[in-house]
Amino acid sequence: MNFRPLGRTGVQVSPLCLGAMMFGPWGNQDKADSIRIIRIALDSGINFIDTADVYSGGESEQIVGKALRGRRDDVFLATKFFMPMGDGPNSSGGSRRWIMRAVENSLRRLGTDHLDLYQVHRPSADTDVEETLSALTDLVRQGKVRYIGSSSFAASQIVEAQWAAKENLYSRFVTEQPPYSILVRGIEDDVLPAVQRHGMGTLTYSPLAGGWLSGRWRKDAASSPTSSARPSARFDMSSPENQRKLEIVEELARLAEQSGLTLIEMAIAFVINHPGVTSAIVGPRTMEQLASYLPAAEVTLTTDILDRIDELVAPGVTINPDDNSYGAHELTTSARRR
Repeated sequence: MNFRPLGRTGVQVSPLCLGAMMFGPWGNQDKADSIRIIRIALDSGINFIDTADVYSGGESEQIVGKALRGRRDDVFLATKFFMPMGDGPNSSGGSRRWIMRAVENSLRRLGTDHLDLYQVHRPSADTDVEETLSALTDLVRQGKVRYIGSSSFAASQIVEAQWAAKENLYSRFVTEQPPYSILVRGIEDDVLPAVQRHGMGTLTYSPLAGGWLSGRWRKDAASSPTSSARPSARFDMSSPENQRKLEIVEELARLAEQSGLTLIEMAIAFVINHPGVTSAIVGPRTMEQLASYLPAAEVTLTTDILDRIDELVAPGVTINPDDNSYGAHELTTSARRR
């Protein structure tokens, strides 16, 4: 694989990042098979792994840790914190109190003494970003964390965090992890430009739109999500937005076939061909899925293909608003009423 710079950090990472959400009870419950998939991915040239403490209640991190024994120095390892990890009131979020506990738990599960990238999984409406950045800066200075990043931040939140870091001399977020696919293009309007202006790396998740671009959901074979972690509203086939997605997927499948590509290869290549994207996070549940993703790293889409994709889904457009996982709360009814 041709490695890419991670923003302006000087770090080089693969264009495909191995997402570990599907390793454990949320996906593949065979731990030995999950470890095998991770090691095959590394052997194939991927040097970047992303997980989170919440994935399968911590089991994903444990599986990743076991798979990396003897290979830790070859991998740029990222994990995330923020989501609830218990029933208590202080077992989640972006507070200093929780961050200091969460990082120790992740380090233990991963079997390592440091994280290459530690990301806040979501922005917090009730915690100042300065508090989060202050705690993360201390972890960087302690050597437990090399770099810090954000996930699912709106453009305004990205800019606010960059300003706060500069103003207070804190470590700054060097990456952002947003959703991005042919069907979910909202970040092209504001998030990607903001990230590029601040020299950040972009690690996009769901390049297959939760399976919509894998070929699993077609007009004659609509099915349900394979993981309970995926919101059901995104797969309600009775909604007009999802009906429109089914129509677009049919057109995309024809375009891929005409181009000599699989739909999966075209979908992932679309994401990593964007100049603002560093890596696309792919989350295989099986070895077959991993094998179907890998060729995309070598695919460059022609202008004709990209133009046709733009005709089907205009730049900056997300077909179904339920697919958004950032900024959506500002447009809820309660947020707009006086």
